[in-house]
Amino acid sequence: MNRMPCLPAFAFAAAVVSGGCVSMPPEPTPLELQTLQSREYAEDKQIVFSSVMSVLQDLGYTPTSADLETGLISAESAAQGGFNLLDLLVDNATVVQTRATAYIERIGASTHVRLSFVEVRSTSSVGGQADRRDVQVLDQEVYQNAFERIEQAIFVRTAN
Repeated sequence: MNRMPCLPAFAFAAAVVSGGCVSMPPEPTPLELQTLQSREYAEDKQIVFSSVMSVLQDLGYTPTSADLETGLISAESAAQGGFNLLDLLVDNATVVQTRATAYIERIGASTHVRLSFVEVRSTSSVGGQADRRDVQVLDQEVYQNAFERIEQAIFVRTAN
């Protein structure tokens, strides 16, 4: 009797292994990263701080800490979880969340804002093993959108 090899299983395994061979874009230099994540505003620190806090909340983030004196704001998005096909095969659950930080400081006559968004992917198995992977968000549109909203919030606060 002729047996057919397990082609579907082999094809699936090959797809999983070859998926790890995708080339990643080069990491930005520190100067490129700072340019992506930073903006300066002419308004005072209180107005900019309040505007950043408001925008983070508008974008769906929940503040976890905020301090006007230090200029630091930390916030996180709602967690999204569930099982994908690969998780079901290996009895894992994955939760994805984005964390945001903002640092606001007065430098000379302007207020400097630096934002950072990090995607946090936590995986846990039925056996209790846990893993976490933090990946910095480098999508220019994400930062551009946030800064445009901050500019609008500053305009609203100073137009009165």
